[in-house]
Amino acid sequence: MSAKVTPKHLERGAVVYVRQSTLVQVIEHTESQRLQYALAESARTMGFTPVTIIDEDLGRSGSGLVERPGFEKLVATVCSDSIGAVFCIEASRLARNGRDWHHLIDLCALAGTVVIDHDGVYDPRVLNDRLLLGLKGTMSEYELSLLRQRSFAARQSKALRGELQFSLPPGYCWNELGCIEKDPDERIVAAVELVLRKFRELGSARQVTLWARDADIKLPVYRQGRGAARKIEWRSAAYHTVLKLIQHPIYAGAYVYGRTKMKTHVDGDRARKTQGHIKGQDQWSVLLKDNHEGYISWDEYEEHQKMLSENAHMQKRTSRKSGRGGQALLTGIIRCGRCGRMMRVFYGSQQAHPHRYICRGGMDLNGGKQCIGAGGVRVDKAVAAQLIEAVSPLAIQAAANATSQVTKADDDARKALEKECEEARYEASLAARRHEAVDPDKRLVAKELEARWNSSLERVAELEQRIKELDQKLSNRPDIDTDALLELSRDLHSTWNAPGVQPQTKQRLAHVLIREVVIDVNEQSNENVVIVHWHGGRHTEVRVARVRTGRYPEDRHPSPVEVIRKLGGQWPDRQLAVTMNRMRCRSEDGQTWTVVRVRELRERLGIDEYDPDLPREETISVDETARRLGICNGSVHRLIRKGALPAKQLMPSAPWQIPAASLESDEVQIGVREIIERRPNNFNKLQDVKTLKLPGIE
Repeated sequence: MSAKVTPKHLERGAVVYVRQSTLVQVIEHTESQRLQYALAESARTMGFTPVTIIDEDLGRSGSGLVERPGFEKLVATVCSDSIGAVFCIEASRLARNGRDWHHLIDLCALAGTVVIDHDGVYDPRVLNDRLLLGLKGTMSEYELSLLRQRSFAARQSKALRGELQFSLPPGYCWNELGCIEKDPDERIVAAVELVLRKFRELGSARQVTLWARDADIKLPVYRQGRGAARKIEWRSAAYHTVLKLIQHPIYAGAYVYGRTKMKTHVDGDRARKTQGHIKGQDQWSVLLKDNHEGYISWDEYEEHQKMLSENAHMQKRTSRKSGRGGQALLTGIIRCGRCGRMMRVFYGSQQAHPHRYICRGGMDLNGGKQCIGAGGVRVDKAVAAQLIEAVSPLAIQAAANATSQVTKADDDARKALEKECEEARYEASLAARRHEAVDPDKRLVAKELEARWNSSLERVAELEQRIKELDQKLSNRPDIDTDALLELSRDLHSTWNAPGVQPQTKQRLAHVLIREVVIDVNEQSNENVVIVHWHGGRHTEVRVARVRTGRYPEDRHPSPVEVIRKLGGQWPDRQLAVTMNRMRCRSEDGQTWTVVRVRELRERLGIDEYDPDLPREETISVDETARRLGICNGSVHRLIRKGALPAKQLMPSAPWQIPAASLESDEVQIGVREIIERRPNNFNKLQDVKTLKLPGIE
């Protein structure tokens, strides 16, 4: 026994630290465990009592990137000054990073604890031993980094040749020569082809998912089995399953390695690594195109990724976006001609109000001003006319293709059901053979196999019934009138404006033909300058006249004298000045009206001043009416237009005079209740409605 181990060390006892880096080592490398656990007997032989074994870190790396409860327990034990020695099979078992290693050695030096491995006894308080322990810790950390670097370089080199094997997605497998080939299961291949074909047709991963669910089509998903074994499971379509089939470049015949990366961040006092962060295509470690047979071409794959990017409306706001419904034809492809941002679509609060294309510019970010705005109806009509003119030569061929596409969509669903039924028949025959092969005397086994056989037969019967129902549904469907369809293709204007045409269909057609639309405003000619950039490089300029709004009607330009004669004495001078300025009624010298000028003109005309004490019918303004009813000014005007709220206006643009007593009428109360009930969150408003004593609300 070494002289460094004193009786005081023996009295304090020893700790045996047991660790293996991975779970695979724990399961397969049992000899290493045996050697480490045997250190406890060696410690007792040396005279240490008691001896504690710390083995909580089996299957945990010593790199410092994972939690090690066993190491934390070891540090706590050393700090408690209750042990005299730390046993380990080799120094690298304690830690593979300098931070943990030097922290433990410093604590051992303070507590007077020695470190013992198969090479000898080390006392951290002795300078030479401290130096040797420091070198061992540095070499251990360097060894781990060197092994990791060599492993990464070897893996990268093999991947560059396309020989590194990894788990393949459904639809592919590794053959005996180490090459990627299509899965021999025809059902899996047909399902992958169906998803990719449907995405190209529908243009949205979500729409493909909904279609597959409606048709009750199952998709293949790998389930991890024991060890490295994987098994295909057929599950109902899920969005992430469809998205992976569309996003994976292997289906385009490309061998790809390094599509994801690992990120390290500091959490508390320890580094943490997270995996699975997607890298851009230009950052992929390996990309070998035309490596194997693909389901689609590489050009189609890139087009699919572009379609997915356009569907992500909350990302890259300046890029082209797909249509998502709504009445606006150019949603997602109209760009501001001044700042280059994509313009937004704003719809009116009422159903009859048209939509507008508005560029908010830097308003959202830095409080800047709005760039431009344009009425959507006129712009859409102008662009739609260009679209119809562009597709007219190909309309008849498109009509014929539409006829065949409807039939093909039904055939796809039926083929998927047929393949599922064929696999179910195989499973039923396999269950039958298992039942026939069992010994009849083993009644419990025979009973279970018979139940499985019956379950398989029931599934076959269910699928056959579904196929029968689908065939009956297809046979009962009315035939498509090809002649009528061709006739519609010759009159595209009527077809485009037909009541049954969905706005989303028009948007998809616009996105297919148009790359983007750039719009600007010409103030001199009061026109919207619309430039249509077509796919293929052609450009078309269209000028759309803007509506002249915000002006007092030309036939309503009363003179100041006429206004004062009609309104003088009815309203205070201040309100008269506001009304006259709203009418664009200028004075003789072209100045706006003030209270002083109104008073001078009124006195010159001999009209008495407004007297609030004179007996009049109590009337209130629109603002006061809105406050009393608990609604906005626009709703008050709506009630006036409907005739529910009696009000009079002495002349256009003059203040409305609303009788205060009319607010209590049943017609007004019912109108207010309907307005409040249309609000999205009308529950909280009902408390305010109670004070109005509306009919039907207690």
